[in-house]
Amino acid sequence: MSANKLSKHIVVLPYNPDWPKIFEAESQKIKNVLGDNCIAVHHVGSTSVPGLSAKPVIDMILVIKDPEKVTQQLESLGFKSKGEYNIPMRLYFNRSKGIDTNLHVYEDSHPEIELNLLFRDYLRDHPEMREEYASLKENLLKDSASFEKKNSMFTGYNLGKDAFIRKVLKAANFNRIRIMKCIHYVEWETAKRLRNKYFFDPLSISDPYTWTFDHPEHVHFILYQGVEIIGYAHIQFWPDQRAALRIIVIDDDYRQHGLGSQFLQLCEQWLKKQGIKTIHDEARPNVVSFYRKNGYTEMPFEDPSGEPPSSQDIAMGKNL
Repeated sequence: MSANKLSKHIVVLPYNPDWPKIFEAESQKIKNVLGDNCIAVHHVGSTSVPGLSAKPVIDMILVIKDPEKVTQQLESLGFKSKGEYNIPMRLYFNRSKGIDTNLHVYEDSHPEIELNLLFRDYLRDHPEMREEYASLKENLLKDSASFEKKNSMFTGYNLGKDAFIRKVLKAANFNRIRIMKCIHYVEWETAKRLRNKYFFDPLSISDPYTWTFDHPEHVHFILYQGVEIIGYAHIQFWPDQRAALRIIVIDDDYRQHGLGSQFLQLCEQWLKKQGIKTIHDEARPNVVSFYRKNGYTEMPFEDPSGEPPSSQDIAMGKNL
Protein backbone atom coordinates (compact mmCIF):
# COMPACT_ATOMS: atom_id res chain seq x y z
CA MET A 1 0.00 0.00 0.00
CA SER A 2 1.76 3.09 -1.28
CA ALA A 3 1.61 6.70 -0.16
CA ASN A 4 -0.97 9.13 -1.52
CA LYS A 5 -0.36 10.35 -5.06
CA LEU A 6 -2.19 12.79 -7.28
CA SER A 7 -3.34 11.25 -10.55
CA LYS A 8 -3.34 12.89 -13.94
CA HIS A 9 -6.64 14.41 -15.04
CA ILE A 10 -9.44 11.92 -15.70
CA VAL A 11 -11.55 12.66 -18.77
CA VAL A 12 -14.98 11.07 -19.32
CA LEU A 13 -16.66 11.77 -22.65
CA PRO A 14 -20.15 11.11 -24.06
CA TYR A 15 -20.49 7.85 -25.94
CA ASN A 16 -18.75 7.85 -29.31
CA PRO A 17 -20.30 5.50 -31.96
CA ASP A 18 -16.84 5.21 -33.52
CA TRP A 19 -15.50 3.28 -30.52
CA PRO A 20 -16.71 -0.15 -31.75
CA LYS A 21 -15.24 0.57 -35.19
CA ILE A 22 -11.91 1.49 -33.60
CA PHE A 23 -12.02 -1.75 -31.61
CA GLU A 24 -12.67 -3.83 -34.72
CA ALA A 25 -9.75 -2.27 -36.56
CA GLU A 26 -7.36 -2.71 -33.62
CA SER A 27 -8.50 -6.25 -32.86
CA GLN A 28 -7.87 -7.26 -36.46
CA LYS A 29 -4.28 -6.00 -36.20
CA ILE A 30 -3.79 -8.14 -33.08
CA LYS A 31 -5.28 -11.21 -34.76
CA ASN A 32 -3.01 -10.73 -37.76
CA VAL A 33 0.12 -10.54 -35.58
CA LEU A 34 -0.73 -13.43 -33.25
CA GLY A 35 -2.12 -15.85 -35.81
CA ASP A 36 -3.20 -19.22 -34.37
CA ASN A 37 -2.17 -18.22 -30.84
CA CYS A 38 -5.18 -15.89 -30.73
CA ILE A 39 -8.42 -17.53 -29.60
CA ALA A 40 -10.57 -14.39 -29.37
CA VAL A 41 -10.50 -10.62 -28.89
CA HIS A 42 -13.37 -9.00 -26.95
CA HIS A 43 -14.38 -5.36 -26.64
CA VAL A 44 -15.04 -4.69 -22.94
CA GLY A 45 -15.26 -1.74 -20.58
CA SER A 46 -17.44 1.33 -20.96
CA THR A 47 -16.53 2.05 -24.60
CA SER A 48 -18.15 -1.30 -25.47
CA VAL A 49 -21.57 -0.26 -24.09
CA PRO A 50 -23.62 1.84 -26.54
CA GLY A 51 -24.83 5.08 -24.97
CA LEU A 52 -22.50 4.96 -21.96
CA SER A 53 -20.11 7.80 -21.22
CA ALA A 54 -16.51 6.65 -20.89
CA LYS A 55 -12.87 7.55 -20.77
CA PRO A 56 -11.72 7.53 -24.41
CA VAL A 57 -9.67 4.37 -23.90
CA ILE A 58 -10.47 1.13 -25.73
CA ASP A 59 -10.44 -1.83 -23.34
CA MET A 60 -9.87 -5.21 -24.95
CA ILE A 61 -9.55 -8.75 -23.68
CA LEU A 62 -7.24 -10.99 -25.67
CA VAL A 63 -7.68 -14.73 -25.12
CA ILE A 64 -4.60 -16.72 -26.11
CA LYS A 65 -3.24 -20.26 -26.13
CA ASP A 66 0.38 -19.61 -25.15
CA PRO A 67 1.27 -16.54 -23.04
CA GLU A 68 4.99 -17.05 -23.54
CA LYS A 69 4.80 -15.92 -27.15
CA VAL A 70 2.71 -12.76 -27.05
CA THR A 71 4.84 -10.00 -25.52
CA GLN A 72 7.22 -9.36 -28.39
CA GLN A 73 4.41 -9.57 -30.93
CA LEU A 74 2.25 -7.08 -29.03
CA GLU A 75 5.21 -4.75 -28.53
CA SER A 76 5.52 -4.62 -32.34
CA LEU A 77 2.06 -2.97 -32.30
CA GLY A 78 3.17 -0.34 -29.80
CA PHE A 79 1.91 -2.00 -26.62
CA LYS A 80 3.95 -1.86 -23.41
CA SER A 81 3.87 -4.63 -20.84
CA LYS A 82 2.68 -3.48 -17.42
CA GLY A 83 2.73 -6.81 -15.54
CA GLU A 84 -0.28 -8.22 -13.71
CA TYR A 85 -1.28 -5.30 -11.52
CA ASN A 86 -3.84 -6.84 -9.11
CA ILE A 87 -5.11 -9.73 -11.24
CA PRO A 88 -3.05 -12.92 -10.99
CA MET A 89 -2.23 -14.72 -14.23
CA ARG A 90 -3.10 -11.72 -16.38
CA LEU A 91 -0.76 -10.05 -18.83
CA TYR A 92 -1.66 -6.37 -18.94
CA PHE A 93 -0.54 -4.09 -21.77
CA ASN A 94 -1.12 -0.41 -22.40
CA ARG A 95 -0.68 1.81 -25.42
CA SER A 96 -1.06 5.59 -25.17
CA LYS A 97 0.29 6.64 -28.57
CA GLY A 98 -2.21 6.57 -31.41
CA ILE A 99 -5.25 4.64 -30.19
CA ASP A 100 -5.25 4.76 -26.38
CA THR A 101 -5.77 1.12 -25.43
CA ASN A 102 -5.78 -1.18 -22.42
CA LEU A 103 -5.18 -4.79 -23.40
CA HIS A 104 -5.89 -7.56 -20.89
CA VAL A 105 -4.41 -10.89 -21.94
CA TYR A 106 -5.66 -14.18 -20.48
CA GLU A 107 -5.42 -17.85 -21.18
CA ASP A 108 -8.73 -19.48 -22.07
CA SER A 109 -11.19 -20.06 -19.16
CA HIS A 110 -9.70 -17.38 -16.88
CA PRO A 111 -12.65 -16.12 -14.77
CA GLU A 112 -11.96 -12.47 -15.58
CA ILE A 113 -13.04 -13.12 -19.16
CA GLU A 114 -16.54 -14.18 -18.09
CA LEU A 115 -16.67 -11.39 -15.49
CA ASN A 116 -16.01 -8.65 -18.02
CA LEU A 117 -18.34 -10.06 -20.66
CA LEU A 118 -21.20 -10.48 -18.18
CA PHE A 119 -20.71 -6.93 -16.89
CA ARG A 120 -20.67 -5.53 -20.44
CA ASP A 121 -23.70 -7.49 -21.57
CA TYR A 122 -25.74 -6.66 -18.48
CA LEU A 123 -25.22 -2.93 -19.05
CA ARG A 124 -26.08 -3.33 -22.72
CA ASP A 125 -29.34 -5.07 -21.81
CA HIS A 126 -30.36 -2.87 -18.85
CA PRO A 127 -30.53 0.85 -19.75
CA GLU A 128 -31.44 1.84 -16.19
CA MET A 129 -28.20 0.35 -14.88
CA ARG A 130 -26.25 2.00 -17.67
CA GLU A 131 -27.68 5.37 -16.64
CA GLU A 132 -26.89 4.68 -12.98
CA TYR A 133 -23.29 3.93 -13.94
CA ALA A 134 -23.05 7.14 -15.96
CA SER A 135 -24.38 9.14 -12.99
CA LEU A 136 -21.91 7.46 -10.65
CA LYS A 137 -19.02 8.46 -12.90
CA GLU A 138 -20.28 12.03 -13.05
CA ASN A 139 -20.51 12.24 -9.26
CA LEU A 140 -17.07 10.67 -8.77
CA LEU A 141 -15.51 13.29 -10.99
CA LYS A 142 -16.89 16.00 -8.69
CA ASP A 143 -14.94 14.53 -5.77
CA SER A 144 -11.30 15.59 -5.49
CA ALA A 145 -10.49 12.24 -3.84
CA SER A 146 -11.24 10.56 -7.17
CA PHE A 147 -7.99 11.95 -8.53
CA GLU A 148 -5.84 10.62 -5.69
CA LYS A 149 -4.12 7.29 -5.25
CA LYS A 150 -4.57 6.77 -1.53
CA ASN A 151 -2.56 3.74 -0.39
CA SER A 152 -3.36 2.03 -3.69
CA MET A 153 -2.11 1.69 -7.26
CA PHE A 154 -5.56 2.84 -8.40
CA THR A 155 -7.28 6.22 -8.16
CA GLY A 156 -10.30 6.94 -6.00
CA TYR A 157 -12.26 7.13 -9.27
CA ASN A 158 -11.52 3.48 -10.05
CA LEU A 159 -12.04 2.28 -6.48
CA GLY A 160 -15.26 4.27 -6.16
CA LYS A 161 -16.91 2.15 -8.87
CA ASP A 162 -16.36 -1.11 -6.97
CA ALA A 163 -19.73 -1.33 -5.18
CA PHE A 164 -21.63 -0.70 -8.41
CA ILE A 165 -19.60 -3.29 -10.30
CA ARG A 166 -20.31 -5.84 -7.57
CA LYS A 167 -24.03 -5.08 -7.78
CA VAL A 168 -24.10 -5.63 -11.53
CA LEU A 169 -22.09 -8.85 -11.35
CA LYS A 170 -24.38 -10.19 -8.65
CA ALA A 171 -27.43 -9.35 -10.75
CA ALA A 172 -25.76 -11.06 -13.73
CA ASN A 173 -25.25 -14.22 -11.62
CA PHE A 174 -21.47 -14.20 -11.80
CA ASN A 175 -20.30 -16.94 -9.42
CA ARG A 176 -16.80 -17.95 -10.49
CA ILE A 177 -13.92 -18.66 -8.10
CA ARG A 178 -11.01 -16.24 -8.55
CA ILE A 179 -8.07 -14.84 -6.65
CA MET A 180 -7.04 -11.19 -6.50
CA LYS A 181 -4.18 -9.31 -4.90
CA CYS A 182 -5.50 -7.08 -2.11
CA ILE A 183 -6.00 -3.60 -3.57
CA HIS A 184 -9.39 -2.20 -2.59
CA TYR A 185 -10.01 -1.03 0.97
CA VAL A 186 -12.84 -3.60 1.25
CA GLU A 187 -10.33 -6.35 0.41
CA TRP A 188 -7.82 -5.08 2.97
CA GLU A 189 -10.51 -4.82 5.65
CA THR A 190 -11.56 -8.41 4.98
CA ALA A 191 -7.95 -9.62 4.95
CA LYS A 192 -7.34 -8.01 8.33
CA ARG A 193 -10.59 -9.41 9.73
CA LEU A 194 -9.74 -12.95 8.66
CA ARG A 195 -6.16 -12.68 9.97
CA ASN A 196 -7.40 -11.55 13.35
CA LYS A 197 -10.39 -13.89 13.57
CA TYR A 198 -8.48 -17.09 12.86
CA PHE A 199 -4.92 -16.39 13.95
CA PHE A 200 -4.33 -13.50 16.34
CA ASP A 201 -7.56 -13.03 18.32
CA PRO A 202 -7.38 -16.64 19.62
CA LEU A 203 -3.91 -15.80 20.95
CA SER A 204 -5.18 -12.51 22.44
CA ILE A 205 -2.50 -10.53 20.61
CA SER A 206 -2.47 -7.78 18.01
CA ASP A 207 -1.33 -8.71 14.52
CA PRO A 208 2.48 -8.26 14.65
CA TYR A 209 2.92 -8.56 10.88
CA THR A 210 0.94 -5.63 9.48
CA TRP A 211 4.24 -4.31 8.09
CA THR A 212 4.00 -7.06 5.45
CA PHE A 213 1.01 -5.26 3.87
CA ASP A 214 3.41 -2.93 2.08
CA HIS A 215 6.48 -5.10 1.61
CA PRO A 216 7.67 -6.39 -1.79
CA GLU A 217 8.53 -9.87 -0.45
CA HIS A 218 4.96 -10.47 0.72
CA VAL A 219 1.79 -11.02 -1.31
CA HIS A 220 -1.73 -10.92 0.10
CA PHE A 221 -4.47 -12.70 -1.84
CA ILE A 222 -8.24 -12.60 -1.50
CA LEU A 223 -10.43 -15.49 -2.71
CA TYR A 224 -13.72 -14.54 -4.30
CA GLN A 225 -16.74 -16.66 -5.03
CA GLY A 226 -18.70 -14.40 -7.33
CA VAL A 227 -18.61 -11.02 -5.58
CA GLU A 228 -18.24 -12.42 -2.06
CA ILE A 229 -14.82 -12.53 -0.39
CA ILE A 230 -14.57 -15.95 1.20
CA GLY A 231 -10.86 -16.53 1.84
CA TYR A 232 -7.44 -15.01 2.36
CA ALA A 233 -3.82 -16.07 1.86
CA HIS A 234 -0.47 -14.53 2.80
CA ILE A 235 2.61 -15.66 0.87
CA GLN A 236 6.23 -14.70 1.45
CA PHE A 237 8.94 -14.95 -1.19
CA TRP A 238 12.21 -16.52 -0.08
CA PRO A 239 15.56 -16.75 -1.89
CA ASP A 240 16.46 -19.72 -4.08
CA GLN A 241 13.04 -19.89 -5.76
CA ARG A 242 11.25 -20.78 -2.54
CA ALA A 243 8.09 -19.36 -0.97
CA ALA A 244 6.34 -19.71 2.38
CA LEU A 245 2.59 -19.98 2.79
CA ARG A 246 2.21 -17.94 5.96
CA ILE A 247 -1.60 -18.01 6.10
CA ILE A 248 -4.38 -19.58 4.08
CA VAL A 249 -7.94 -19.62 5.38
CA ILE A 250 -11.52 -20.03 4.17
CA ASP A 251 -14.18 -18.23 6.21
CA ASP A 252 -16.35 -20.56 8.32
CA ASP A 253 -19.54 -20.28 6.27
CA TYR A 254 -17.80 -21.52 3.10
CA ARG A 255 -15.90 -24.53 4.40
CA GLN A 256 -16.45 -28.20 3.52
CA HIS A 257 -16.92 -27.48 -0.20
CA GLY A 258 -13.38 -28.01 -1.48
CA LEU A 259 -12.75 -24.28 -1.73
CA GLY A 260 -9.60 -24.44 0.37
CA SER A 261 -8.01 -26.85 -2.09
CA GLN A 262 -9.07 -24.67 -5.04
CA PHE A 263 -7.57 -21.62 -3.34
CA LEU A 264 -4.31 -23.44 -2.62
CA GLN A 265 -4.07 -24.70 -6.19
CA LEU A 266 -4.59 -21.20 -7.60
CA CYS A 267 -1.86 -19.85 -5.32
CA GLU A 268 0.47 -22.64 -6.45
CA GLN A 269 -0.34 -22.00 -10.11
CA TRP A 270 0.51 -18.33 -9.68
CA LEU A 271 3.73 -19.07 -7.78
CA LYS A 272 4.86 -21.49 -10.46
CA LYS A 273 4.47 -18.71 -13.04
CA GLN A 274 6.70 -16.53 -10.85
CA GLY A 275 9.44 -19.17 -11.07
CA ILE A 276 8.95 -20.58 -7.57
CA LYS A 277 10.12 -24.20 -7.26
CA THR A 278 9.05 -25.14 -3.72
CA ILE A 279 6.38 -23.89 -1.34
CA HIS A 280 6.66 -24.38 2.43
CA ASP A 281 4.26 -24.21 5.35
CA GLU A 282 4.21 -24.78 9.10
CA ALA A 283 0.91 -26.62 9.42
CA ARG A 284 -1.17 -26.93 12.53
CA PRO A 285 -1.68 -30.62 13.40
CA ASN A 286 -5.42 -30.42 12.66
CA VAL A 287 -4.81 -29.35 9.02
CA VAL A 288 -1.97 -31.72 8.11
CA SER A 289 -4.47 -34.02 6.33
CA PHE A 290 -5.55 -31.07 4.15
CA TYR A 291 -2.00 -30.46 2.98
CA ARG A 292 -1.32 -34.16 2.42
CA LYS A 293 -4.46 -34.37 0.29
CA ASN A 294 -2.99 -31.58 -1.84
CA GLY A 295 0.38 -33.28 -2.37
CA TYR A 296 2.38 -31.82 0.52
CA THR A 297 4.84 -33.92 2.51
CA GLU A 298 6.92 -33.30 5.61
CA MET A 299 9.81 -31.07 4.52
CA PRO A 300 12.23 -28.85 6.48
CA PHE A 301 10.91 -25.28 6.78
CA GLU A 302 14.35 -23.57 6.83
CA ASP A 303 13.20 -19.98 7.25
CA PRO A 304 16.01 -17.81 5.77
CA SER A 305 15.47 -15.24 8.54
CA GLY A 306 16.89 -17.76 11.00
CA GLU A 307 13.67 -17.86 13.03
CA PRO A 308 13.49 -21.26 14.76
CA PRO A 309 10.78 -23.67 13.60
CA SER A 310 7.51 -23.89 15.46
CA SER A 311 7.49 -26.48 18.21
CA GLN A 312 3.74 -27.07 17.80
CA ASP A 313 3.34 -27.08 14.02
CA ILE A 314 4.54 -29.55 11.39
CA ALA A 315 6.86 -28.37 8.63
CA MET A 316 5.50 -29.36 5.23
CA GLY A 317 6.25 -28.48 1.64
CA LYS A 318 5.69 -29.26 -2.01
CA ASN A 319 7.72 -29.14 -5.19
CA LEU A 320 5.90 -27.11 -7.82
